Amino acid sequence: MTIGILGKKLGMTQVYDKGGKTEAITAIEAGPCTVTQVKTVEKDGYSAVKLGFGEIKAKKTGGKKGKAKEKASPKFKYMREIRLDDGQKMEAGQKLDVSLFKAGDIINVCGTSKGKGFAGGVKRYHFHGGPKTHGQSDRWRAPGSVGSNTSPGRVLKGLRMAGHMGDERVTVINLVVIEAQPERNLLLVRGAIPGMTNGLVIIEKSKREK
Repeated sequence: MTIGILGKKLGMTQVYDKGGKTEAITAIEAGPCTVTQVKTVEKDGYSAVKLGFGEIKAKKTGGKKGKAKEKASPKFKYMREIRLDDGQKMEAGQKLDVSLFKAGDIINVCGTSKGKGFAGGVKRYHFHGGPKTHGQSDRWRAPGSVGSNTSPGRVLKGLRMAGHMGDERVTVINLVVIEAQPERNLLLVRGAIPGMTNGLVIIEKSKREK
């Protein structure tokens, strides 16, 4: 099954392997997630499930209206849709947790990278800057020419320039699961994953063979 699960990045630490070598790992609070909706090819044109993560407890209020709210379907902080492979069957209300994974599994983790705000060309795209001599002391981190000659005589679309850096959807592929602890909803993964601490991530099993 290649179904994914939602989780929260807890942070990084290091562990020792059997040979005594240190390994950088990332701890993820993965699940539990609830299937809130199932989409089918017949009805929606594609096969997917909508997962809810981080249940929000309903506020207790008095009277019949308050009791009705408590009995209503739970609300979640995060809702994400994940595609299903052909033939996979899921049901609304089904729970998914870390037991989907085991040590040695290869996974892909998708998250939102840290936002860096406005950044220049040197920081954003690693431009080497202008010459540092011949009267160019004020052009060290300048982007240089951004235009072109008479033809086409304009700045081309997609040109790398200063602008908003980070805060983008990033997927790191082929990470290895070091340990899965269903009783603590904890997943330990070798290496780094995108995003800030407490940031939402989507964990899916890779289709790559071990």
